Amino acid sequence: MRNYTTVLKIAPAFLLFAGTMLRAQAKDSLKTADIEQVVLIGYGKQKKADVTGSISSISSKDFNGGANSPAQLIQGKTPGVSITGNNGAPGAGASIRIRGIGSLGGSQAPLIVIDGVPQDFTGITGAADPLSLINPNDIETFDILKDASATAIYGNRASNGVILVTTKRGSAGKFKVNFSTLASVSTKMKNTNVLSADEFRDFVKANASSAYQAKLGTANTNWQDLIYQTATGSDNNIALSGGIKGLPYRLSLGYNEQNGIVRTNSFKRTSAGLNLTPKFFDNHLAVTVNLKGTFTDNRFAAGGVIGSATYFDPTQPVYSGNANYGGYYEWLLNGDLNVNGNANPLAQLDATRDISSIWRGLGNIQLDYKSHFLPELHFNVNAGYDYAKSNGSKRESGLYKTAFADKGRSRAYSQEKENRLLETYLSYTKTISSINTNVDLVGGYAYQNFYRAEPYAPTYNGNNVAPPVGRDFATRNVLLSFYGRGIFTIANKYIISASIRRDGSSRFYNGTKDNVWGNFPGVSVGWKINEESFLKGKGINTLKLRAGWGKTGNQELSDNNYAASGSYNLSNGGAQYYLGDAFYQMYRPNIFNPRLTWETTTTKNIGLDYGFAKNRIFGSIDLFQKVADQLLVSGAPIAAGDVSNNNNLNVGVMDSKGIEGSITVVPIKTEDTTLELSFNATHYDSKIKELSQGANDSFFLPVGGITGGVGNTIQAHAVGYQPYAFYVFQQVYDNAGKPMDGVFVDRNGDGKINNSDKYYYKSTQPDAILGFSTKYTHKNWDAGLSARAVIGNYVYNNAASNSSLQSAATNEYLQNVYSTAVSNQFATPQYFSDIFIENASFFRIDNVNLGYTFRDILATGSSLRVYGMAQNVLVITKYTGVDPEVFGGIDNGYYQMPRVYSLGLNFNF
Repeated sequence: MRNYTTVLKIAPAFLLFAGTMLRAQAKDSLKTADIEQVVLIGYGKQKKADVTGSISSISSKDFNGGANSPAQLIQGKTPGVSITGNNGAPGAGASIRIRGIGSLGGSQAPLIVIDGVPQDFTGITGAADPLSLINPNDIETFDILKDASATAIYGNRASNGVILVTTKRGSAGKFKVNFSTLASVSTKMKNTNVLSADEFRDFVKANASSAYQAKLGTANTNWQDLIYQTATGSDNNIALSGGIKGLPYRLSLGYNEQNGIVRTNSFKRTSAGLNLTPKFFDNHLAVTVNLKGTFTDNRFAAGGVIGSATYFDPTQPVYSGNANYGGYYEWLLNGDLNVNGNANPLAQLDATRDISSIWRGLGNIQLDYKSHFLPELHFNVNAGYDYAKSNGSKRESGLYKTAFADKGRSRAYSQEKENRLLETYLSYTKTISSINTNVDLVGGYAYQNFYRAEPYAPTYNGNNVAPPVGRDFATRNVLLSFYGRGIFTIANKYIISASIRRDGSSRFYNGTKDNVWGNFPGVSVGWKINEESFLKGKGINTLKLRAGWGKTGNQELSDNNYAASGSYNLSNGGAQYYLGDAFYQMYRPNIFNPRLTWETTTTKNIGLDYGFAKNRIFGSIDLFQKVADQLLVSGAPIAAGDVSNNNNLNVGVMDSKGIEGSITVVPIKTEDTTLELSFNATHYDSKIKELSQGANDSFFLPVGGITGGVGNTIQAHAVGYQPYAFYVFQQVYDNAGKPMDGVFVDRNGDGKINNSDKYYYKSTQPDAILGFSTKYTHKNWDAGLSARAVIGNYVYNNAASNSSLQSAATNEYLQNVYSTAVSNQFATPQYFSDIFIENASFFRIDNVNLGYTFRDILATGSSLRVYGMAQNVLVITKYTGVDPEVFGGIDNGYYQMPRVYSLGLNFNF
């Protein structure tokens, strides 16, 4: 119960405040029109008042402004949804998690459906995710399906939720133009907390011999300041909409250019979108055509440059004074390069040109035919095609240390992806007055085909050493589905919804059809209590009780489409056989698991939607439980004697329980002024209940690779603990509170310290996630703020764990250290000490904006909005690293999120 404290304490206080504000403003309130809100539910739509599943809908009027990726539009806007930037590079995208972690080795991302076309779960090479290639300015709504009763209609890929993205459409009427432009300046938040040049000199002099002290330089170089820059960017969009002789249309064009805060990093995106929504045959046939195209250019900063800037000796100069190695200072050994020494970070940037170009076209046509003889019956067809291609190259100059030994390196790569979709379904909606019941039925079939091809892309060296032999790669997987749903609304009070989807996946084909097919049912009920006579006239606008149960699946295991069937491949270049006087590649078997099958998640949900005072106070609260069975794991260890050391397995069970809630209050609503406050909170707790070796076994799955050593991991999945728990030694401290070097708690009491003394300490899973936003308008002025807090999450500070006295006294070079090395005084890195697991709870103001709208500036109805905005304004945390919000919980050279200041114009006529 302790974990629910944050959520349960804040909500009543907030509600009391809202009620007080409402009473104060009651005299100024306007009569509010009762507008029926409609949400997408998958293969149809439903009035929000009748929804029985856990669904959140966010429209463009609620979006965070100035977003460079679609995920940023809704960050912090809805309970149960956590959005974390992959890193701070422009175009990097974000990772979305709905109600926590739903899998160990399978995909943990929700299914993204863009204008009715389900996406795959991986981005194309050179891009981050399926959403990152969509222009945020083209998006109208996000409908987020969170529980299985809502998501079961998408069955096979819906265990982690479903996000339905709808892009903007035109409407019949006069010609409209919307033009927007945004200019921005980005800066870094702060530097990694390493020693300054003078502090490092003191550190070396105090802890190293005279031989190492002699290696110190006389410069005062802040390497982090030198690799970072103040970056500029712009985002320009124009949209033309209207109707030509009954043909509603919307045409949009966009160009976004962003420079990264790390030098040489940049992102450019050109986009175009066309939407047509004509109707034919006396409006019996509705046609929707969606066409979207994007082209992006990326230049990536040199890999590892942030780590190099963290550790390079601050007492050394940038340049050596001679022409060797591009003129940059580098560590030498016996007159030649010291290959083990840190590389000069500026030399890394100059030596590396890492670029990619990506083309993507996404189009679909939807036909909705309303029968002439039975107008309640609709026949729907959705045909979609999603094509993406990337080309990239990475070249490293042989003039610099980075590729000096190879006299330069170059690699060119490409990738091609196709996603074909064909769906047909019937829908029938009828109100049966005799029994006061509305019936909504859907039944259909879907075929989806995914294809990916990657030509072999060797690395060529300037020393003319032949690259290893390789082969081109191509893979395909197919999904076949049959689905149905029925929704019955009785007396506008009682709602019953049931759905089922039967999916067949080629990924589980093992020579038979034993594991190919899976069934995913869902059922939910709702009671609109406010429609009962005993609540009429009581000031309650909405009071609906919901309950649901369902099963969903997960088939997304790494990128292996043939993990269940036996196959052979040519051996790689390092595994050739010598016969006679020549080397030959042989065919060898691939590891496979013929028992591999769906990961299934059973979800229970009970929720309450409420609205009071003419819906000036409204929100929801949900309790949920998710039990994931047959957990998919990639690379799980297996018994010796097989053709590999690991395999893809179904390994166990994970149980997640949680509570989430939201409240929106409109304390001021007059003709000139409106103030809206929204707050949401989420708590969940996931525990692994079983792994393949049994619930009472010490078996665990190591995860979470770190820098330092070879193959070291800092996290593990283990029975009885949260996923991604940190697996570490318990540090011992002296009487003064100072950590004792290499001294840990002997947990098993055998008198020595080894891996059996490790314990599971904390995890990346937070106790609570909070979101807050506010919108204020007064006449032509508008302002807004959005903020988030994450409480009880932990991060492994890899920069701190890498730092020790060894950095000053063991190598044939010097490297900087994290500030805590001075006080810890560890002789060698203690990677597995729990001292480096830090509380990374934080409060962050994501967005603050202020705008003014000039109305009727050219003609009646035209407008010009001028606004200023700041993003990533403030972060309050005890975490000693640069940014506490590190996806995955391991901070080992993280590209920090920038602080962004913007000025924009939005012109409508």
